[in-house]
Amino acid sequence: MAFSQKIVDLKKEVLAQSQELFAHVDAIAEENTLKVLDAMRECKVSDAHFNTTSGYAYDDIGRSKLEELYANIFGAERALVRTQFVSGTHALATVLFGILRPGDELVSLTGKPYDTMQTVIGYDNPSPGSLKEFGVLYNELPMIEGKVDMEGIKNVITDKTKMVEIQRSRGYSMRNPLSIADIKAICAEVHRLKPDCICFVDNCYGEFVDTLEPTQVGADIMAGSLIKNPGGGIAPTGGYIVGRDKLVELASYRLTAPGMGDELGASLANNRLLFQGLFLAPHVVAQSIKGAIFAAGMFARLGYKTLPLPTDVRGDIIQAIELGSAEKMVAFCGGIQKYSPVDSYAAPEPWDMPGYADKIIMAAGTFVQGASIEFSADGPMREPYNVYLQGGLTFEHAVIGIMGAAQAIEDLNR
Repeated sequence: MAFSQKIVDLKKEVLAQSQELFAHVDAIAEENTLKVLDAMRECKVSDAHFNTTSGYAYDDIGRSKLEELYANIFGAERALVRTQFVSGTHALATVLFGILRPGDELVSLTGKPYDTMQTVIGYDNPSPGSLKEFGVLYNELPMIEGKVDMEGIKNVITDKTKMVEIQRSRGYSMRNPLSIADIKAICAEVHRLKPDCICFVDNCYGEFVDTLEPTQVGADIMAGSLIKNPGGGIAPTGGYIVGRDKLVELASYRLTAPGMGDELGASLANNRLLFQGLFLAPHVVAQSIKGAIFAAGMFARLGYKTLPLPTDVRGDIIQAIELGSAEKMVAFCGGIQKYSPVDSYAAPEPWDMPGYADKIIMAAGTFVQGASIEFSADGPMREPYNVYLQGGLTFEHAVIGIMGAAQAIEDLNR
């Protein structure tokens, strides 16, 4: 590992000053591990639930048990956990199309939605198959200095507002993620103004970061990806939806077909991977967060704007770093890729990725393609050239990769 003495010294300094922060993260992981273990005992998980099914997969006991487990852990009435979800965006879209009807209004309370959700909504133009094309209305409440405008919520909730969307993570923006306390306050205010309004949380990147989840503090339904936090780096694909019974049921009809719902869905991937990944998830999430804290400390000392700061309360696993130039962004991602276990020889380049308006650069030398609970970095090639670092199955790998990214930027000046 050819790291300069400057970077080696910075590593030692950051690690020494982060021990108290790391201890807090470990304490959360221990509490969440106990929560998962308690749920597994209560649900009586056994190896009989690990078998695969094919075809229609009626009476798949493993699938049913996994969904019972998710509902228990996330404090929800019902869950839909399937490898048939191709991404987090797919799970989110399934909720939206399952519940909303022509003439209903969706309001984003966290400003402009994430890039891939804009095409689902039909943000600027009715993209083929979008909510807008089906006559669903849309409005949004701009955030103020990176926070939800609590006073402004009353101005955007109308008689037509059936659902509000709350994006927990930052997406491709330089704002802090929402904390569980933030989400609790937002849901309480929405339900005060309109008790029947559905609070829908995009929980991607947020699972197990805190000891509570959005559905335990007032959210009616939420969704996420299994190749992010809850898959523990082992789930090969898939997504989940958890929440109120009738809302999850409506979403299930969109995943399969009306009248079929969650009764079908073969476990083509070994169920054991989904159960075991969920068991490991609290620990793996802690590894990711410690890596993010280390990255924030390292790059802040190198003179870059980092969000969150090392000492900030975290609501997701993402670390944003403002690099200021396209060259540094390419170098950063190249450094991450160089110290990846898979495709380490590849050189990341910006490309036109489906669902994004800008070219995207992505370093993702992962065992599961695109798994962002594994150590990766990406971002849109637009000013001010922010890169978004996330994941890390082990803290040790995250440290090495972050040093590699710092070294690649340092090498630009040689």
